[in-house]
Amino acid sequence: MMTQPGARVLIVDDDDGVRARLRSFLDLHGVAADGAADGESALRALREHRYDAVLLDVVMPGIDGLEVARRVRLDSDVPILMLTGRSAEADCVRGLELGADDYIAKPFRPRELLARVHAAIRRHRGASERLASGGLEADVETRTARLFDVPLVLSGIEFDLLVALLRHRPLVLSREALLQRAGRNAATVTGRNVDVHISRLRKALGDDPRSPRWIKTVHGEGYVMLSHDVVPD
Repeated sequence: MMTQPGARVLIVDDDDGVRARLRSFLDLHGVAADGAADGESALRALREHRYDAVLLDVVMPGIDGLEVARRVRLDSDVPILMLTGRSAEADCVRGLELGADDYIAKPFRPRELLARVHAAIRRHRGASERLASGGLEADVETRTARLFDVPLVLSGIEFDLLVALLRHRPLVLSREALLQRAGRNAATVTGRNVDVHISRLRKALGDDPRSPRWIKTVHGEGYVMLSHDVVPD
């Protein structure tokens, strides 16, 4: 796995053991890491130092991870990866709506976490990023997508929605979270219009919403990209 040159991350978790294990693992793979045990300490560290990414636990005493993410996004675009229990999907969605870049469910595999950290840093540094699930691929740098090697003709927002769904699978994204992750806002694209663009994206994919292979509607919640691959160890 390629190491990001000079990468430095901040680990925010109230569990001393989790922080210590993550710092040791990241250091072993060439990523410098600092630790913060609570939200106040995290915000202070982010004011005093420059980081390439933040690993941010959701549940903490005092200022929780969601509030930290909200405050960080007021003046910083540093990549934020939320750490959360598997049962806290609502927190994941809220974190994405507040501007988090990714989420990692506990317990997680260290190599998967490392891959997610590297991907977030590459995106932030403007390096090429390719996303894939089965025969569906999207190249973020060239803004092109292919389905089983056949080029897809997509509008700008359709491509951005596809990338958002691929990046965050298998998380169900609300319309608001999709807009946030696609780099749009409600002033230019409404939640109702998201449905129209998803419908067009499905048409380009040849996807049947009644029996979806790619994009599934979760009624009352939003949309999810179905996974067709497994993250390797």
